[in-house]
Amino acid sequence: MAKANLVQKKVRMGQRDIIKYQLITYCFMNDIRLSNNELDCLTLLGAFVESELAEFCNLAVEEKIFKTAQTVRNFLTKAERKMNLIYKDGTNKKKIGLHDDLKIQTQGNIVLDFKIFHVTQEQ
Repeated sequence: MAKANLVQKKVRMGQRDIIKYQLITYCFMNDIRLSNNELDCLTLLGAFVESELAEFCNLAVEEKIFKTAQTVRNFLTKAERKMNLIYKDGTNKKKIGLHDDLKIQTQGNIVLDFKIFHVTQEQ
């Protein structure tokens, strides 16, 4: 039987940090590359669960994630169409949120239990 080195860590995080960690993990596992600003934008969206598009774009500018609301919109369009990370719903006053397929927990008490391993061949 192969022996393994086990690493266990317990860390307390704030809501945005734990959302960001889940997003980083999802993107790493799915080979999706995001800039720090794009990651911060998705983290903010996760913290607000679902938002009206125009309000969210203004909020992301207020939080100094992007410089203009149009830049936020451009990224959100890319995140929806090319990366499938968010959804947009409605025609007038669109609602946006993180896509359910990501399975990102954003509300309440959150405990993450990842089991990630690497096994070498025994000789």
